[in-house]
Amino acid sequence: MIRKITLQALIVFLVIIVVTFALGVTNWLIANDVAESKKAELTKTVQTASQLMAESYIIQNGLAGGDRAAVQQFAEKTRKQIGVDYITVFDQNGIRLSHPNPDLIGQRFQGGDEGPALDGKEHLSTAEGSLGVSVRYFTPVFSAEGKQVGAVAAGITLEKIHEAVVDSRRMIYAGLAAGLTVGLAGALFLGQRVRKVMFGLEPVEIARLLEERSVMLASTHEGILAVDRNETITLLNEAAASLLQKTGLAGPFEGKKAGTIMPKIPFYDVLEQGSHLVDEELEINGTLFFINSSPLIVKGKVIGAVTTIRDRTEIKKLAERLSGTEMYAEALRAQTHEFMNRLHVILGMVHIKQYDALPSYIQEINIRYQDSIGYLSKRIADPVIAGFLLAKMSFAAEQGKEVVLAEESFLPDQKNSRMAHELITILGNLIDNALEATEQKGRPVTVLIDSDEENMIIEVKDHGKGMESTDGIFEKGRSEKGSGRGYGLFLVQESVKQLNGSIQIMSKKNKGTIVEVVIPLD
Repeated sequence: MIRKITLQALIVFLVIIVVTFALGVTNWLIANDVAESKKAELTKTVQTASQLMAESYIIQNGLAGGDRAAVQQFAEKTRKQIGVDYITVFDQNGIRLSHPNPDLIGQRFQGGDEGPALDGKEHLSTAEGSLGVSVRYFTPVFSAEGKQVGAVAAGITLEKIHEAVVDSRRMIYAGLAAGLTVGLAGALFLGQRVRKVMFGLEPVEIARLLEERSVMLASTHEGILAVDRNETITLLNEAAASLLQKTGLAGPFEGKKAGTIMPKIPFYDVLEQGSHLVDEELEINGTLFFINSSPLIVKGKVIGAVTTIRDRTEIKKLAERLSGTEMYAEALRAQTHEFMNRLHVILGMVHIKQYDALPSYIQEINIRYQDSIGYLSKRIADPVIAGFLLAKMSFAAEQGKEVVLAEESFLPDQKNSRMAHELITILGNLIDNALEATEQKGRPVTVLIDSDEENMIIEVKDHGKGMESTDGIFEKGRSEKGSGRGYGLFLVQESVKQLNGSIQIMSKKNKGTIVEVVIPLD
C-alpha cells in the first residue's frame, strides 16, 4: 500500500522543485548569455588574429614562394601571444603551411568551409577541423602585386567557450546551494509549525472535511449554526439564516452572540459541561423551533457547539402534505359526508314508511352518480385521477360551489404512479385555491385536462376575486389568508419542477384567475 505524502514532506518537495527550477532557469539564462558573450569576444579575437596575419609580410612572402619555415614559426608565436587555439596558413590549393601540430603541415586544410576565403572573401565559420569543433575566421592573403596567394584561418575551439561558462556558473551554484539549504531548513520548520496549528491533520484530511462540511451545509434543509467558546456565531447555513429571518431577525448573524438571538438555549451547559440538547422546543418571536445542540470537542477540549434548528410548524405541514395525504383525506371526507347525508335521507324515508318514494329517490341518486362517473370516465381514463376529481366535485358541492370538467378534457391512464401523485398535488392545490376564491353560488370552477403526443395541459379557471399582482406568488409562506397558509402554489411549483414542466398564472382583480400548467410527456 502506497503511503500518502505528509504535509512536511510535501513542503520540502515543493521547495526542492522551486529551487531546482530556479537553478535550471538561471543556468539556462547565464549559459546562453555567457556563451554568446564569449563567442562574440573570441570571434573578435580570431578575426583580429586572422586579419593581422594576412597583413604580415612573412605570411605573404611565404605563400608567394619565399621562406615557408618562417610562416610556421611566426604563426605559432602569434597564436600563443593572442591566445587562440590555432592559426593555420594555407595556399590556394588548401595545403597547410602552419599548424599547432607540425605533423599536419603539408596536408590539406580540413573543415570544408575554406572555399569563400580562397575566392578572396573574409568570413566567419563554425566547423569541425583537426582540433575539433571551433569558431574560425578566414582572411585571404594577397601578394605585393595584388594576387591572392592563399588564406589565413585563426580559430578557437568551443571547448574553451564551455569552460568559460562553467567557470562563471560556479559562484552561482554556490549561492543557489546555500539558498537551497536555508530553504530546506525553513521548509522543515514551516511544515512542523503548520501541522501543529492544524491539529496534526494532513491537507488531504482537511480538504475532505471542508468538502464534506460544504456539501452537508448546502444540502441540509435543517438550519445549522455553530458557536465558539464565547457563544459567538461563527458559521450558519442558508437554511438557518432563512429560519431566523422568518422570525423577524435581521442578518447578518455571523459574529453576533447566540444568546442575544436565542436567549432560552442553555449554551452554558453545552459549552461548559459538554452536555447535549435533544429536541428542545424554543420560541423566537412567536415561532416555535426544535433545537438540538452538541459540544464541539477537539483534543479533549470543548471549543464550541453545533446547533440544528427545525421549524416545528414546517415539520407539521410537511407531514400533512406528504404524498398528497391531506388532500386525499379532505376529498374523501367530503365524499363520505355526502354519502352519509343520503343514507340519512333513506333512513328517514324508511322511518316514515315512504316506501313508494324510496325506489325513485335511490334511482335518482344512482342516475346522478352514474352520470358523473360516466362523464368523468369517458374523459379521464386514469381511475386515481378520476376518483380524486369526483371527490373534489363532491367537496365543492358540500360548500355550495361547483367544480366542472371541461368537455374537451382527455387524460389517458397514467402508468407512472409518480406522475399520478404529482398530478394530484397540482390539481388538488389549484382546485382548492380556486374554490377559496369563489363565493357560494358563484360561477363554477372549470378544470381542463388535455394531452397530445408531446405535452399534457392542465388549466384551472375561476371567476373569483383575482389578484392585483402575481409577483412572488410561488414563495413559500406567502398568502393573504393568514398565518400557516401560503404553501399551495409553492407545492404546485415543486411538483411541476419534478415533472420538468412550466406554470403560468393570469389573474385580474375581481375578475378571476387562470392557472395553466404544461407538462412534457417524455
